[in-house]
Amino acid sequence: MTEAFFLKTSRGFASRLRLLVYRMFGMKQGSRNRMEGGGRCRRLIQIHIGDRNSFTQGCWLWPEDDNHSGVRIRIGNGNYFNRNVMIDACGLVEIGDDNLFGPDVYVTDSSHQFGEGISPKDLPMQKGRVKIGNRCWIGAKVVILKDVELGDNCVVGAGAVVTGSFSAGSVIAGVPARLLRQPAPVAAGTVSASRSGTAHE
Repeated sequence: MTEAFFLKTSRGFASRLRLLVYRMFGMKQGSRNRMEGGGRCRRLIQIHIGDRNSFTQGCWLWPEDDNHSGVRIRIGNGNYFNRNVMIDACGLVEIGDDNLFGPDVYVTDSSHQFGEGISPKDLPMQKGRVKIGNRCWIGAKVVILKDVELGDNCVVGAGAVVTGSFSAGSVIAGVPARLLRQPAPVAAGTVSASRSGTAHE
């Protein structure tokens, strides 16, 4: 009991300190957010997050490393990001409210170009955007690629590679991700996705 209390308290202090430093360097934040260590953030002025978001161990918020006056990562309220989530933004990644991200999820709004006899690193990035709605459940190890838009209440199966957009309520899985079913609307107050195995602290 003492060990659990000490570990929880020390992680909470480190999170508050980390967010305070990020705020000092330009990250726009709401209240009651939590950000554990092991990940990285850069170009903090390009990141806006709302209230009550939880970023667990190893999460990366990674705008393109250049001088840009706008926002490249915009996150709403009440989202949970499990271990080792990376958001890689050269254009704009927008995430709504109350979404659940499993471990090792990768979200990017850009891709490398390539051509015969030319290294991809010598060509400019193709930039787009990604938009994720509200109350989506993104499974472990999902990859979400450029120009994808997911409507509210989508469920993305573990390991999926999402290359296209899907409307609200879609259940998708596979490589590339395909529509499995369009569920009926969930009544208000109904829990549609278990949060077992997550670590809200």
